[in-house]
Amino acid sequence: MAVTIRIYGKEAQFSQGQWSCEDDALLSMLEGLADPRARTPEAEHEHALYCAGRFGGAVWSGGEWFQVALPEPELKVEDYVPSGPRQARGGWFPFNRKKR
Repeated sequence: MAVTIRIYGKEAQFSQGQWSCEDDALLSMLEGLADPRARTPEAEHEHALYCAGRFGGAVWSGGEWFQVALPEPELKVEDYVPSGPRQARGGWFPFNRKKR
């Protein structure tokens, strides 16, 4: 069963691990996120929710459009920032530091 999403006023369908859309730009963005393992209706719906959320779109479900919330970030700054205190001047970027 195909899942329909709307992003930037264009509609796209996800079915059997592939996206179909009339707009080439949107199709290429969605193909970059396509999950070929999503074969069951539940997995297709979950993947469509993820893609619609990434681009701020809506999903057609139950006879109406539902706006999708943004998914949790995959990478966080906290994962890469050293836990110790930053230098007083310049922060993380060496080009901001005062030369002696």
